[in-house]
Amino acid sequence: MIAVITGDIIASRMLDNQEKWLLPLKNLFSIWGVSPKDWKLDRGDFFQVEIKNIEDVLINALQIKALIKKVEPNEEHKKISTIDVRMAIGIGEKTYTGDNISESNGPAFVNSGEKFDLLKKENITLGIKTPWQNFDEEINLYLKLVGILMDKWTISSAELAQIFLKNPNLTQEEIGQQLGIQQSGVSRRWNRANMNEMLEVNKMFQKKIKTLLQ
Repeated sequence: MIAVITGDIIASRMLDNQEKWLLPLKNLFSIWGVSPKDWKLDRGDFFQVEIKNIEDVLINALQIKALIKKVEPNEEHKKISTIDVRMAIGIGEKTYTGDNISESNGPAFVNSGEKFDLLKKENITLGIKTPWQNFDEEINLYLKLVGILMDKWTISSAELAQIFLKNPNLTQEEIGQQLGIQQSGVSRRWNRANMNEMLEVNKMFQKKIKTLLQ
């Protein structure tokens, strides 16, 4: 089984400089695989990326969210980015591997695409579809709530989240050194970003996935 994240950048055309998000996103995807076999950016703001280890896929999605929400807005006085990201996670088998990810096929790709279409209709920014209906019902409730919290991330909250998700072993003091702020400031940002809640949801996600795969 594999996981596939299908997504698009919300309001990308409102941003003056597209490279603010495009280059960092390409760099992140390049860590996870090779383009265009493992990932692809298409039509300017649409993307698809394959994640080999399905237990990591939610953390990967959170990393994408943090990267996008960290992008500086057009208006310097605003604290929230001009753009956002909508993502659908699909889990399932991969029945065909193409030279281009858009040519690959299987239930993982179908699930990701179908859930992505539903996200637009439901006006939510994060969801999942897997072979396990009961799992989907529970996890999608968590992801809907987590998505609402992340949609409200400020630039500073997203910056903290990106640093931690890239290296979860960092202490708050070490995060503070990277941000140039005191540990007390990191703690306040941590709470505003609802990081504990994010990590609890991911822990539950991984626990249930492991059980289903046994």
